[in-house]
Amino acid sequence: MKLKKQVTVCGAAIFCVAVFSLYLMLDRVQHDPARHQSGGNFPRSQISVLQNRIEQLEQLLEENHEIISHIKDSVLELTAHAEGQPALPQHPLNGSWVLPPENRPSFLSVSPQDCQFALGGKGQSPDLQMLAVYSLLPFDNQDGGVWKQGFDITYEPNEWDTEPLQVFVVPHSHNDPGWIKTFDKYYYDQTQHILNSMVLKMQEDPRRRFIWSEISFFSKWWDNISAQKRAAVRRLVGNGQLEMVTGGWVMADEANSHYFAMIDQLIEGHQWLEKNIGVTPRSGWAVDPFGYSSTMPYLLKRSNLTAMLIQRVHYAIKKHFAATQNLEFMWRQTWDPDTSTDILCHMMPFYSYDVPHTCGPDPKICCQFDFKRLPGGRINCPWKVPPRAITDANVAERAQLLLDQYRKKSKLYRSKVLLVPLGDDFRYDKPQEWDAQFLNYQRIFDFLNSRPDLHVQAQFGTLSDYFDALYKKVGIVPGMRPPGFPVLTGDFFSYADREDHYWTGYFTSRPFYKSLDRVLEAHLRGAEILYSLALAHSRRAGADGRYPLSDYALLTNARRNLGLFQHHDAIAGTAKEAVAVDYGVRLLQSLTNLKRVIINAAHYLVLGDKDTYHYDPAAPFLGMDETRSSQDSLPERTVVKLGTSPRFLVVFNPLEQERLSVVPVLVDSPHVRVLSEEGQPLPSQLSAVWNSATDAVPDVYQVSVLARLPALGLRVLQLHKALDGHAAPGSSTRLYLHGRDVPVRKPEALPLHVFPAAADDFCLENQHLQACFLGRTGLLQSLRPAGEEQAHRVSSEFLVYGTRTSKDKSGAYLFLPDGEAKPYAPKDPPVVRVMEGPLYSEVASYYQHVQTVVRLYNVPGVEGLSLDVSCLVDIRDHINKELALRFSTDIESDDTFFTDLNGFQIQPRRYQRKLPLQANFYPMPAMAYIQDMQSRLTLLTAQALGVSSLHSGQLEVILDRRLMQDDNRGLGQGLKDNKRTCNRFRLLLERRSTANKSSGFFSKLVSMFKALSFPGTRTGSPEVQDERPISFPSLLSHITSVHQNAEALVMPVALEKPALPALRSFVPLATTLPCDFHILNLRTLQAEDDSLPSAEAALILHRKGFDCSLEAKNLGFNCTTSQGKLALGGLFQGLELGSLQPTSLTLMYPLGTASNSTNIHLDPMEIATFRIRLG
Repeated sequence: MKLKKQVTVCGAAIFCVAVFSLYLMLDRVQHDPARHQSGGNFPRSQISVLQNRIEQLEQLLEENHEIISHIKDSVLELTAHAEGQPALPQHPLNGSWVLPPENRPSFLSVSPQDCQFALGGKGQSPDLQMLAVYSLLPFDNQDGGVWKQGFDITYEPNEWDTEPLQVFVVPHSHNDPGWIKTFDKYYYDQTQHILNSMVLKMQEDPRRRFIWSEISFFSKWWDNISAQKRAAVRRLVGNGQLEMVTGGWVMADEANSHYFAMIDQLIEGHQWLEKNIGVTPRSGWAVDPFGYSSTMPYLLKRSNLTAMLIQRVHYAIKKHFAATQNLEFMWRQTWDPDTSTDILCHMMPFYSYDVPHTCGPDPKICCQFDFKRLPGGRINCPWKVPPRAITDANVAERAQLLLDQYRKKSKLYRSKVLLVPLGDDFRYDKPQEWDAQFLNYQRIFDFLNSRPDLHVQAQFGTLSDYFDALYKKVGIVPGMRPPGFPVLTGDFFSYADREDHYWTGYFTSRPFYKSLDRVLEAHLRGAEILYSLALAHSRRAGADGRYPLSDYALLTNARRNLGLFQHHDAIAGTAKEAVAVDYGVRLLQSLTNLKRVIINAAHYLVLGDKDTYHYDPAAPFLGMDETRSSQDSLPERTVVKLGTSPRFLVVFNPLEQERLSVVPVLVDSPHVRVLSEEGQPLPSQLSAVWNSATDAVPDVYQVSVLARLPALGLRVLQLHKALDGHAAPGSSTRLYLHGRDVPVRKPEALPLHVFPAAADDFCLENQHLQACFLGRTGLLQSLRPAGEEQAHRVSSEFLVYGTRTSKDKSGAYLFLPDGEAKPYAPKDPPVVRVMEGPLYSEVASYYQHVQTVVRLYNVPGVEGLSLDVSCLVDIRDHINKELALRFSTDIESDDTFFTDLNGFQIQPRRYQRKLPLQANFYPMPAMAYIQDMQSRLTLLTAQALGVSSLHSGQLEVILDRRLMQDDNRGLGQGLKDNKRTCNRFRLLLERRSTANKSSGFFSKLVSMFKALSFPGTRTGSPEVQDERPISFPSLLSHITSVHQNAEALVMPVALEKPALPALRSFVPLATTLPCDFHILNLRTLQAEDDSLPSAEAALILHRKGFDCSLEAKNLGFNCTTSQGKLALGGLFQGLELGSLQPTSLTLMYPLGTASNSTNIHLDPMEIATFRIRLG
């Protein structure tokens, strides 16, 4: 009681101080003439000054209101803490459940300095902003003559008299690690022969050059060649004949891939190159991804690459950039206040990266210089004019013809240095092709170079030879901005290669594997971190001899399988069916192996007495949380059998923040209670498990427990069979059959009420949110945040897109709908099941092709602030249909919406009415949102899918697509291998505090005066007025996203006997990380023997950019922000930081010298890598 009084007095004192400070501020506003002018650009009319002052007053009032409400909340929480209330849910008379208040403060204060970043406004404007370019272009697709999608190029013959044209012909072979054939089949049939011939043929003439990018293939070949051949390769790389470009494990897809996996495959490739060849890539090469994300130039720049090349960009943008000589530009991040993220990017101008489309604008002529197509070969020129071998008799005429193309192409660029790629898919696989290309081209070069009057210097080159020559020509250091070159911000989605053929279908194609990709990624990150911690702790205890170091090989294999799947025909869903199965088998094998790595690490870390640790591969200490029977099946969760002895669970939280989560466990008895490791009862809920809408699984129950899980740590829980009435409280269920005659199997021990008709409309609510549903469909209708009078319309519906009847139809790549979507009309009405319980309530709607579950958690903090939405989709009986989920709201978003790029950054989008429907879809790997002045609605996703906003207030996502035909892009198949797929989302409604600044009565009055005085000014979404193309999620949105993507893993202790060693929860972090810091990875580096770990690890951190203008009360995360400062020295409990070396992203270059200080600083949005030793 004494404590309660102290807390109350303290709270009252703070309240008085706040009120007094408010009084002083108001006084200052009235007497400080400088503040009257703070509007800067306001006209000096009385109305404007009045409005300005009122807005300032309201802002100050609002800030004080916030402070006071936070104080109030925290006083209440402290009081609750002082009274020590039991943490079990209570059931009041009205039937809804109430959780007691949290027994610790959960209010978050963000430093004002950390809010400045999202406001932007520093730095200069770019010359080219892609949103503005889209608004500018007519997209009229006029016939350009020989260059169909371009224009006629002319030049004066004497243009090169003072400065000769320098031509670099760059031989390349594009090797897909899986597409028409599997990775291994391609390797054995083609790739190994390409690389073997390369070693042989490059040594014949030192003027020959070749580039290679896919390290997945290169490493496989390396493992199979002799030491002599390896030495020859190192010589070729050393003397500049062979260049490794980009150096990633694959040439990654940039639409669907998540930034963790993009970075991981880059590190895997770069580490392999450094270890085996001793080389660091300098230039990026991405000729085949179907559109480009601005995340990739950031990652390449952070890896110390100085230039990059792209090819598959919308033909209208290519034409526009060519006409304005903007095909080479400095690509900059939208948030960059200076030039630190700039990287030189070269965009290829023509239709394809094959030989007919790379020498110049006329494919009919260029094809004549693809000497693989000489008469008598297997491929010819579609333009009906074959190549001719170069002889002394024809070299003058042939060289002149080719030079004309080179000159025309060079007119599209600013410099007199020209890049001419020479290659195609799986080229140079036979020695004859090497001879045909290299000998004939060398004859042309020799002729051109011998004629000074032609003013041309032509040679074979690598990609970096080209960029080096370009930098030398303009006289600056590689990596700097060449004079006059434009700065560009934005991305290159969505891609069309001709007509209205938009490559927006692959944003969703094969969603089952897109989902499995993210499950594997979360497991890889979790396994890397836990393995690194277990290894460091075992070394410190001198027990590393008993720890299974062999797990490192499993980690390497998983990195490589996840890396392989980032390939632009893998995660994209654009490979043949058999190849998709091969990827699936690899993903599942790695997923199973990673669960083993996590189990072995967790086993060691939770043992109270580490000396009792014994690794037995035949009898793992912990069981797996779930299993998958095959690569294309959904997971089946493990059922824990309860007996007379308690069963122990170890729960792993892969997040770097402590979390309060509802942890689900399947058990074989309804009589269960859950205790902490100390034996304290924990809040829990018992629910039935359902096979179908009306069929409860016998003898299986889900007990959901509310547990506080330590950051990156392991929590030990106990399950007891409860025989004395202390069992977990049950949930009650209502089943609405909607007039359908279906058999019902009721769950034992839990109440079920069956209603033959449809339900009336109904609502679920928790302390943060009320969600209302339509009775006859069970679909969401509205959301009302706590404290708001008015509900927001947020209604969901399912829709179906068909495909065209004309010759060009949708396929794996293309989305070619037959018009707007039509409502999904199943033959039967849905069965709706409503379950209510103390920890969560949910509504399940069972339709013929989709089952949707909307869940509302009744818990404090992050999980209770958003809706959990999942859709189990099965469209295997559809023909040429795509299923979409659309949310319609009263948010006045106009034509603006926002989608993420690779889970790393947000890109504002604008619905373009001048473009077809399919052009307005974009990739959504992690989230999309719409907003107006008052609200923001965010859809967070656990898997990459295609998204759009086709009308104001709408957000829609394509869930799955089943297409019966090929779309003529080389695959030769439709998409008919659909699986039962579970798509998981979170729906988050946030209030924007900008709304308050103009919502006061006087402000409204002034606005009316202004409208009368200055008619015609446009009101609407702030994005229309504010053309800065930059936006950030809120901190709550970021944390909700990581909660969704890194679920807690529940591992039952396998031993059912009572003779268990003592287990202790593992808390690895000594301090709380700032809210905006994300540990992307803690990746143990390989030793000399690459199957074993070294003593070093890579710590990769990301400081997230966030928007402070979104309000939320009781966020429930106990962290704050720190202006980017972090002390790593004392971060890991029980471990010392032996060394700390900042490096480039992929660890190839040390940045500065390793200092004794362990304090680091990151700018917002920065990703930084440190080479560390823990022990």
